[in-house]
Amino acid sequence: CLAVVQRVFLLGETLQVLSVFVKFIGEGSVDNKGLQDRQKRQMVRGLPKQKPITGVKQVIVVASGKGGVGKSTTAVNLALGLMAIDQSKSVGLLDADVYGPSIPKLMNLKGHPELSDDNRMIPLINYGVPCMSMGFLVEDASPIVWRGLMVMSAIERLLRQVEWGSLDYLVVDMPPGTGDVQLSITQNIPIAGAVIVSTPQDVALLDARRGAEMFKKVNVPVLGLVQNMSVFQCPNCHHQTHIFGSNGARQLTETIRVRFLGKMVKSII
Repeated sequence: CLAVVQRVFLLGETLQVLSVFVKFIGEGSVDNKGLQDRQKRQMVRGLPKQKPITGVKQVIVVASGKGGVGKSTTAVNLALGLMAIDQSKSVGLLDADVYGPSIPKLMNLKGHPELSDDNRMIPLINYGVPCMSMGFLVEDASPIVWRGLMVMSAIERLLRQVEWGSLDYLVVDMPPGTGDVQLSITQNIPIAGAVIVSTPQDVALLDARRGAEMFKKVNVPVLGLVQNMSVFQCPNCHHQTHIFGSNGARQLTETIRVRFLGKMVKSII
């Protein structure tokens, strides 16, 4: 009996300690929640006010967490595809990848942009798409060895000092990663949505997921995910081989709850 009574008292003391602990945790969670709310309000006050690009109705960014997955190719195809679907729509293409601009090569454009009367750069045009890129401002073989402040200044110029005219859509080819350039663009201009590009292998998918989560954090809608290099198709026998695996991007979209936009085949032309 004594042993039973001792166990009852011990249980009572334990429950008392637990109740105090639960109360303390509850109070702490309330305090933490209040602290998080205050931090969010301070962050919102400290963010730059978004300002639309003059003449541009909708901005769509094409991004990836990792380089070399076909992001620029997807951006070009998206711009041309938007025009093909509705030829009454005007579409522009902005290359925001300062260190590795690819749009001049993909759009078969060379030369330097001329200046308008108000000292704004006039985009170069091919296939009916006006394009602007850092590649137009430097020599082809010249590396861009800049620190962060210079890169941000270049991005600001590409966003604000280009004479786009009137555009229904501006497709922005973003640099890989989730750094300063991505944050600067998403915080400075209103963005209609982001398209994420990835290849099927696990390493690329990890970075693609980080990219998607970044856009969600800055309140940019993720329109969906494109799987590039889904399969290699032999130019001779047309046999298809899944070099990088299969359906990795589709599985990721189910995990992060975004739309799977489609997959592109890798082939040799």
